[in-house]
Amino acid sequence: MRVKSVKWWAYHILVGGFAILMLYPIIWLIMSSFKESTSVFTTAQSIIPHPWIWSNYSSGWHGIGGNSFGLFIKNTLVLVITTMIGQMISCSLIAFGFARLEFKGKAFWFALMMVTLMLPNEVVMVPQYILFSKLGWLNSIKPLAIPAYFGQPFFIFLLVQFIRTIPRELDEAATIDGCNTFNIFFKIILPLIKPALATTAIFSFYWTWDNLLGPVLYLNNPTKYTVSVALNMFLSNESVSNWGAMFAMSVVTLIPVLVIFFIFQRYVVEGISTSGLKG
Repeated sequence: MRVKSVKWWAYHILVGGFAILMLYPIIWLIMSSFKESTSVFTTAQSIIPHPWIWSNYSSGWHGIGGNSFGLFIKNTLVLVITTMIGQMISCSLIAFGFARLEFKGKAFWFALMMVTLMLPNEVVMVPQYILFSKLGWLNSIKPLAIPAYFGQPFFIFLLVQFIRTIPRELDEAATIDGCNTFNIFFKIILPLIKPALATTAIFSFYWTWDNLLGPVLYLNNPTKYTVSVALNMFLSNESVSNWGAMFAMSVVTLIPVLVIFFIFQRYVVEGISTSGLKG
């Protein structure tokens, strides 16, 4: 019993130590949001703020250039929701076609879709910018949101693997009952892939919320900036950067991410684990 107790304590101390180590950047961020900008990176300053600067949150929320930080959050939410809807609709339909339908060149098109996962973003950045410029989409969320309605290879692969775990007998039974292809998708497949769709929505939320390069590339009006661009605006090469306000707003922008994670984390685990059961 004594040996078992020692192992129990050793295990929990070790896991607790690793947890503190992993959470230290978040703790440092929160504590730094209450410090003066000039003392954030000083070695003599401890992790505990002294004094506590509560005004960092109010000054950060006032935003930059007369635009409140609430405006940037609203812009980001509009972009995130639009992108999530597009990803779930397009990727589920494309994945259903690859997993259930038979058509000429199916293996080739699937392999081609998977190859696009290996393309660096820098390769397609310039052609995409030229295309969106000719379409007149610059300085709007169209270049950031509309491509989501044409599928995303990672999510398509995830959903294909999930659909392959669903027995084909369900499709055959639905066909005998008079269902066509679209009815099979909407009445059989779609309700059963909810965990994978939830995983798609959550990762789409994270990646769109944190995206900095896209908004910087396509948006040039401060009233249309997202939170990632707005946080970058607190930094200045010509004067003193407002680190306190930036860290304060970074904490604010972390709240939706943490809420989404803790509410839907079981769907993430279920969606990813089930998708790997059948190749």
